[in-house]
Amino acid sequence: MPANKSVLVLPGDGIGPEVMEQVQRVMGWFEAKEAVSFAVDEELVGGACYDAHGVSITDETMDKAMNLDAVLFGAVGGPIWDDVPREHRPEAGLLRLRKDLDLFANLRPAIVMDAMVDASTLKPEVVKGLDIMILRELTSGVYFGEPRGEQTLEDGTTRVVDTQSYTEDEIVRVLRVGFELARKRNNKLHSAEKSNVMETGAYWRKIAGRVAAEEYPDVEFEHILADNCAMQLLRDPHQFDVIVTDNLFGDILSDEAAMMTGSLGMLPSASLGAEDPVTGARRAMYEPVHGSAPDISGQGKANPLAMLLSFAMMLRYSFDLGTEADMVEKAAQNVLNEGYRTGDIMQDGCTQVTTEEMGTKLLQELDRLSA
Repeated sequence: MPANKSVLVLPGDGIGPEVMEQVQRVMGWFEAKEAVSFAVDEELVGGACYDAHGVSITDETMDKAMNLDAVLFGAVGGPIWDDVPREHRPEAGLLRLRKDLDLFANLRPAIVMDAMVDASTLKPEVVKGLDIMILRELTSGVYFGEPRGEQTLEDGTTRVVDTQSYTEDEIVRVLRVGFELARKRNNKLHSAEKSNVMETGAYWRKIAGRVAAEEYPDVEFEHILADNCAMQLLRDPHQFDVIVTDNLFGDILSDEAAMMTGSLGMLPSASLGAEDPVTGARRAMYEPVHGSAPDISGQGKANPLAMLLSFAMMLRYSFDLGTEADMVEKAAQNVLNEGYRTGDIMQDGCTQVTTEEMGTKLLQELDRLSA
């Protein structure tokens, strides 16, 4: 059995603990098969942590996140914490994790499994077989730029300011992650920006062109304006493999691509930091794209597949266990092909199952695949 893989599990709020429970069953399955051993440390985050400790994440939990191999994150938030001070809101715990771990590269795959083709609002021939990766810069750009906020001008009027800023290093490091991903996929990368109207866009375009020419001449590379990229995703998404872009446009484009697949409940994500110069390892956090869905919490309705597929990304990117990641993804695909669905992805002719029943079906499929 490979050496222990240390994982910090943060289930969070709402349906977070329910979907995380199913992933922990899968982790237990790998251990029982003596395939991979996980050293799991579980802590509170978000509203659950605020209720217990008065903060959305404790310093002790952050210390663990900094020193373990990977973080597996569920979901945070809910209306019962709406009146909590902003610095202690459930979402503040997630933002602190991203910031303190310097998780600058957000990987958002948009994959349409064969069984889910009809769930998309786009025509089947447009989305069938879709498999693209959107790489969003996560720790800089307009969401973090200064100055920001309201300003009172000399004439007494109010102006509101958000600042978009990037350094060369911030652009280069996310581009390199994108090119390395492209090399492992279909060797094609688009860099999306607004170089026609934004100074940061023009600079991003210049740096992207230089990195492509000097460091990755073997990768097929194209510039694309972000608004055109949004249009092309709907017109012909199969022209893309990896799309790398800034924080703001990455937020928009990844959500657009997510809805093309038919359900946010199916989509995983990974957030990666810089490579350790000695070990080559990266700090990393893996989480489903969906939120905490407090309206269905505790009812057995939550779809655990996005959490499971986030776990598969952890196997692939943090632990270099591609075979095991493939097995998890194949199990999810096969269960869907057999017609099992949670309520959020229910289709005519399929069998609706609970969160726990979906987890059981996945374990049964893993047994079959490993036989």
